[in-house]
Amino acid sequence: MAKIQLGVFFGSRSCEREVSIISAVQLMNHVNPEKYDVIPVYIAPDGRWYTGDALRSTAFFTDFKEEKVQEVHLDLTAGSGALTAFRPGKGLFGKPELVIVARLEVCVLVMHGLHGEDGTLQGLLELANLPYTSTGVAGSAVGMDKIMMKQLFRGCGFPTLPGRWFTRDSFRKNEEAAVREIEELGYPVYVKPANLGSSIGVSRADDREGLLDSLELAFEYDRRVLIEKGLDRPIELNCSVLGFDSETEASPVEMPISHEETLTFAEKYLSGGGTKAGGMASLSRVLPAPIPEDLRDRIQSLSKDIFRALDCKGVVRIDYMWDRATEELWITEINTIPGSLAFYLWEAAGVKYSALIDRMVEYAKKAHKEKNDRNYAYTSDILKGVKVGAKGAKGAKGAKGSKF
Repeated sequence: MAKIQLGVFFGSRSCEREVSIISAVQLMNHVNPEKYDVIPVYIAPDGRWYTGDALRSTAFFTDFKEEKVQEVHLDLTAGSGALTAFRPGKGLFGKPELVIVARLEVCVLVMHGLHGEDGTLQGLLELANLPYTSTGVAGSAVGMDKIMMKQLFRGCGFPTLPGRWFTRDSFRKNEEAAVREIEELGYPVYVKPANLGSSIGVSRADDREGLLDSLELAFEYDRRVLIEKGLDRPIELNCSVLGFDSETEASPVEMPISHEETLTFAEKYLSGGGTKAGGMASLSRVLPAPIPEDLRDRIQSLSKDIFRALDCKGVVRIDYMWDRATEELWITEINTIPGSLAFYLWEAAGVKYSALIDRMVEYAKKAHKEKNDRNYAYTSDILKGVKVGAKGAKGAKGAKGSKF
């Protein structure tokens, strides 16, 4: 049986680019080489695309050498899957030659943050008609934007903390009124850029001075900022969901260990020191979380409901906060492409990372088939009845038609 040509996309113009590199290298090291040919596709901070075996090591990115990789472009012709490159022509007057470097059959998206996790790359692959492993365009966009995500969750009746949101412009035009509105929530509050993950730009404010500092920080990363009511030392809990459509499965629930009020970027990605795992896999955690069974069951059920509400695909992770005093559960956010692809949660369920990749590829192909099974052949006589020229539109046979 021929191997599947598996394109692994990572990097991009995002504050979470380095996290993406770690997650992608982890994944490429766990792919079954008997089933797949791995084709790294690295999107650099300047937007250029590269492929090459050198991209399969994190060490390469500390001293990136273009001569060791090949710059490529994706052919957007539907179903082509070709990565192309220009090679110098022969001789003094030879014209550059366009060559096909590889052909992608399935795309694994290991993107974190903007320009990859937010629906933009998913839309590109939809146009190219290539199967990909992440949630689709709409679910990815909503899942990336914390403000839209919270509004959708509330509309679905899911438990979300009280909050406010502002654009940079609206806040600066009436700062005093905005601060008073935020203070109605009561301190502490958490201030978050709308379109960032990995806790970048997130901070806690316990008074007005701290609030202004937190808002200034968050607005450096995004023009839209979410402010949420804080809890008194809540328990953080995470659960992953794997599947597509009605086929969903929830992982064991983990309890990340934090020495701060909330998990920081350093705790998530740097606390593992020299561990081989790296990324989210190296985060300190208790797995499974020491919580009541009914709470575990509720989290797993709610996670699958959220997965279906956003029409997710592949692997996601939903983060929660549990108020031990009131026994209230609140959704923090969904990560449609979680750090380390949440493989550590699935290993705890007895699913090896290589098997998890197989399942992701299977769901990508299934979703792609269902998309292509749609009826795209609907036709009508509308073009026969309308003639559009330089002077406007007329109905068929010279009859007057309405102008467009």
